[in-house]
Amino acid sequence: MNFPNLFVVHYGQCDPKKCTSIKLKKFNLVKFVPKIRFLPKNAIILDPFAPKMLSIQDKEYIDRFGLAVIDCSWKHADNVFKKFRTGRKLPRLLAANSVNYGRWEKLSSVEALAAGLYIVKYFTIAEQLLSKFSWGHGFLDLNYSALDELIEKNDAERGI
Repeated sequence: MNFPNLFVVHYGQCDPKKCTSIKLKKFNLVKFVPKIRFLPKNAIILDPFAPKMLSIQDKEYIDRFGLAVIDCSWKHADNVFKKFRTGRKLPRLLAANSVNYGRWEKLSSVEALAAGLYIVKYFTIAEQLLSKFSWGHGFLDLNYSALDELIEKNDAERGI
């Protein structure tokens, strides 16, 4: 199985001891880039404020150019993301991370990447990322229905 390129634009606004993207970098599972402009041109950027939802149709772009998250504080997210608004949003999901557990749409970077990978049917890779965190599997448990519902909808639209 090909492992898609996973990117993080890291703003350094979080506690490094709790930062999921820093931990993923330690395992060589993501590549840090200093600014959005250094991402591959057609990489899919996960943006909680984007008008368009991530779907299986984005898989080709993820395979070719990668999937990216912007790692910033939720306090500054609106200012950070309003600069581009060309990414894809995720469905409404519950956070399982220790900082925002049980909050809607307050996902950590690893949760966002895993959800994106899961939606485009990279189930094993999503689980591999989440396995690095004691609470990781809980994310899929909390959101299994929402993620599977979106996958079924995507499959139905494609006639599968």
